[in-house]
Amino acid sequence: MTKEKKKKTRQQVYTLLVQVGRRDGDGLPDDATGGALMIYASGIDEAEAVRETVAILKQADLNPLDVTGYGTVEEREEQGHDIDAEERSLMQRALDENSVVVAHMTPFYHGEETEGESTEH
Repeated sequence: MTKEKKKKTRQQVYTLLVQVGRRDGDGLPDDATGGALMIYASGIDEAEAVRETVAILKQADLNPLDVTGYGTVEEREEQGHDIDAEERSLMQRALDENSVVVAHMTPFYHGEETEGESTEH
């Protein structure tokens, strides 16, 4: 099977931070109250990337509550973000596959989601 060349699109990858609440079958630890996911999602614009991300997370039995967009790699660089090779590789994967890539998932425990800081036990 050969892949046909797709028409060149204006797809870009957006960095999103998604806070999720609890839902049966969400895969979070039993004692977690929710979580946060760092995601790289492709889209023509950030709104499309957010819509696709929310739809996929719902299909995965997650309960998205809030999405914060950090922009494209170029926008993040302009803001002074340090983007390492691993992060760039995940962004490229999202672009190549026209997909949503979950880079990191952090469960929240009682009170952490409102404090904005996590504590290690």
